[in-house]
Amino acid sequence: MDPIDLVCLGELLVDMFPSEVGRDLEDVTSFRPVPGGAPANAAVAASRLGARSAFIGKVGEDPFGHRLASVLAREGVNVDGLRFDLQARTTINFMAKPDPDNYVCLFYRNPGADMLLRSDELDTALLRRARALHFGSLSLAQEPSRSATLEALRIVRAAGGLISFDVNYRPTLWHSAGEAVAQVKAVAPLVDILKVNEEELALLTGVTDVMASLPDSSETLWRQTFSDSENWKVCVVTLGRTGSYFRTATAGAFVPGFEVRTVDATGCGDAFIAAFLTRVLGVEAQTAAGPVAPPETAGWRQGLTPGRLRLAMRFANACGALTALTQGVIPSLPTALAAERFLAQRPV
Repeated sequence: MDPIDLVCLGELLVDMFPSEVGRDLEDVTSFRPVPGGAPANAAVAASRLGARSAFIGKVGEDPFGHRLASVLAREGVNVDGLRFDLQARTTINFMAKPDPDNYVCLFYRNPGADMLLRSDELDTALLRRARALHFGSLSLAQEPSRSATLEALRIVRAAGGLISFDVNYRPTLWHSAGEAVAQVKAVAPLVDILKVNEEELALLTGVTDVMASLPDSSETLWRQTFSDSENWKVCVVTLGRTGSYFRTATAGAFVPGFEVRTVDATGCGDAFIAAFLTRVLGVEAQTAAGPVAPPETAGWRQGLTPGRLRLAMRFANACGALTALTQGVIPSLPTALAAERFLAQRPV
């Protein structure tokens, strides 16, 4: 069977978008349900960019769960690994937006179905076909989803695939910040690409002003996470509209972002990481060339050179900026053609 470029594992849920921007959660007058969940968003974003993508996770055996499954399938995402729970409901996340660039979350999951994915429910055949696995920290916050995530990581690593981890810290879903940091630091050495935003970089390194010392703080995170023998591994720091920064064992660089009129920044980070991974995997060169041959163990590492990383980050910055132009994540995720046109109008 053909390989799958990117398998995303984790939460698939309903985001309840507020009808007004600038109100606290308790003051919002109405909400609009839209598909959400960072790994699911990334799977759709990768599909829009020409990748073969798949999603592994769990929803409730309820109308919300089936609607979410149909949305992913309609977007071209393989949902063979999606499971339905008879006991727990699909997670719902109520949101408030103090401004277009920020949001506040209140998750209704006690437990939510996404928390209950078990290791024995994993589609192992799907995982063995993955060129890359992407996941976030929400599935590490409790059992059994934590063990299922670690088992999926083990399977893809054994098959020679790339592992991508978006910290995506949500304070209300952890007992404490210390617990979150401990779980992230336990898993991070097992991955190849570690993505954080500036707040998560500060949380993990203890540096209070990461923007003032971005090269040093990103190097600190790299040294805390990886060993010198793993010189292909990458830490990626997203900085919103400012841009992004990457750090490897031997190099680091800032890649400027793009100034756009933000309507809704929700999901920009998911679009960014999906775009970054598709470029690292070389998907842009494969969509016109027919089926992709199964990768060699080191094949994707060729995309982690400083030159390739700069290009991948610029493309990812563009996809993040385009996502900010429309409300709601999935409707706003760009195609590769739209991103290339956007970049063509903004020469380096």
